[in-house]
Formats: sequence, C-alpha cells, structure tokens
Amino acid sequence: MRIATWNINSITARLPRLLGWLESSGTDVLCVQETKCTDEQFPYDELRELGYEAAVNADGRWNGVALISRVGLTDIVKGLPGGPAYDGVQEPRAVSATCGPVRLWSVYVPNGREVGHGHYAYKLQWLEALRAAVADDAAAELPFAILGDYNVAPTDQDVWDISVFEGSTHVTAPERDALAALRGTGLTDVVPRPLKYDHPFTYWDYRQLGFPKNRGMRIDLVYGNGPFAKAVSDAYVDREERKGKGASDHAPVVVDLDV
Repeated sequence: MRIATWNINSITARLPRLLGWLESSGTDVLCVQETKCTDEQFPYDELRELGYEAAVNADGRWNGVALISRVGLTDIVKGLPGGPAYDGVQEPRAVSATCGPVRLWSVYVPNGREVGHGHYAYKLQWLEALRAAVADDAAAELPFAILGDYNVAPTDQDVWDISVFEGSTHVTAPERDALAALRGTGLTDVVPRPLKYDHPFTYWDYRQLGFPKNRGMRIDLVYGNGPFAKAVSDAYVDREERKGKGASDHAPVVVDLDV
C-alpha cells in the first residue's frame, strides 16, 4: 500500500500535475494540504475518473485539507476535535478517515507567523489539541498515522542553515516540544533521515533560487504508531515533483506499507 502527503499549494492551480502524479506514482491514499478551494470547487469528478474518492475539509481560504483514496473512506471526521479557533474561526486544517486497513489524518498545522504573534500561540494550542485528539488512535492496534505539513522542523539538521532561522518560527523550542509531546502518544517519525541523499528536505521557498540551491526545510512529516511503523517498507521524498514550471513549493513524501 502506498500512502503520501503533499502540500499542493492550490489544488486548482496544480490539478494537471496532481492527476498526472497520482497515475505515475501508483499512490493509494494521498493526504493533501493547502487546497485553497471551497468544497464545491474541489475536483471530485476528475479524481473519480481515476478511481479515487475524497474526504475534504475546505472553505476557500488559505487553508484546506483532503484525503484522496482509492481503497475506501469510512469514519470520516472533518476538523480537529477540541481544536482552537483563530479570530473566531475554526480553520479547516484537519480531516481523518479509515482508508482500507489504516487510519489516517491529513493535517495542515498553523504557520505561526512570528514568535510572540497571536498566530504563534494559536499554533502551539493547535498542536496540543492534536495531541489530545489522537491519543486513543495512536495507542490502538490499527495502523495509524498523521501526515501533513507540520510547519515545524524537528531538528537543526532539518533546515538548510539553522543560523538563518535564529529567532524565527518553525525551529523554536516550544514548537519542537509540542512535536515531542505528540510523539509521546506512541508515534514515531517513519521517514528515516538521511534517505538516499544527505538532506531530504520537503519544502523550498520560491524566492532566491531556494530549490536549485537546496535551501530547504523538512516540515512535511509522517508520524505513525507502532503497527504503522512496523509495516513501513520504504519511504522517500519525490524531489522530481518539485521541479519544473508550476510546481508546488513542497514535494510529496511517500511511504510504502506491507499491510
């Protein structure tokens, strides 16, 4: 079974790339973030033609998540149970479902903007709510994983130059402590580092030749429970999908399971 996560940075803008990638990669379930569309704008019909169905949590703003599956979608939950609101809005940042033999979440963790900003506090609250919401699933016998754009680099080695990020979000101790607390529910990072190259980054800024110079970050993560981690047979970052005109600023992260 092949599972992947991809911050697509507008599913409308990148629909041809998405459809082509699904066909060429043989992915069974794709967790998508930053759809940037309403539910009515989501390409259900185009995906259905390829044999996929989708569970979507989107409102047309700068967020939006989805689970795209060709192995089934049951017990769908849209939103983060107990999650905080920002400016009075419960943002569409999480969706979960059982897909065949596994239970999956697609998450788009808040960016945080700046240390000390209200959005930074919201980010930490959101991660704590996620930890509380997944504790039972993490301890279950069913393979379970949270995939998505966490907007946190777990270690200094997960950014191209830690000195550039001093005082910025994504690398602060509270953010990393929140990830550690999430792993404390029984989850592990199932994508090994290093992979087939020294720096398996997943995000590169469009500006200042970030991708050609490999000035990236590893912020798209796959955290799985024991049964999920035990089933992992391979994992990789599809850097090729970051290349070319019209690419997202994130690359897909792919995990193969023997289930």
